Amino acid sequence: MMTTMPQPPQDLQSLRDSLKSRLMSLGDMRPGSLVERYRRCGKPSCHCAAKDSTGHGPSWSLTRPVHGKTVTKVIPTGPAVERTRTQIAEYKRFRMMVQQLVEVSEKLCDAQIAASRSVSHEEAEKGGSRKRSKRRSSRRSKSS
Repeated sequence: MMTTMPQPPQDLQSLRDSLKSRLMSLGDMRPGSLVERYRRCGKPSCHCAAKDSTGHGPSWSLTRPVHGKTVTKVIPTGPAVERTRTQIAEYKRFRMMVQQLVEVSEKLCDAQIAASRSVSHEEAEKGGSRKRSKRRSSRRSKSS
């Protein structure tokens, strides 16, 4: 099993700061999936009733889960479809950067704990971190 060397805290802080600044530059975003749909209207005389017909469309829908239920929003054909694709891609980028930020932050927290442990260990070897206890005078009960 191969172990990786821990990154120095300064490198982790730089990476964290870089991720934070990249988060600030994100554009409009939205979660969900863009779905192209074709439908049949059900009229027997319509072209969509033919066996080889793809149906009416395409119409575009944005679907996403909200509180455990799938919500669908119609996206108008035209520039709105491409804008929605860009917003979904930006949301995916946001999620990826947040995940990286959490991972870097966790490594930085671990590095800070390790650094404080080594400082405490050095102080213990020197005897500098031990607190001296004061002797308390014993209270004796007075009996007559």
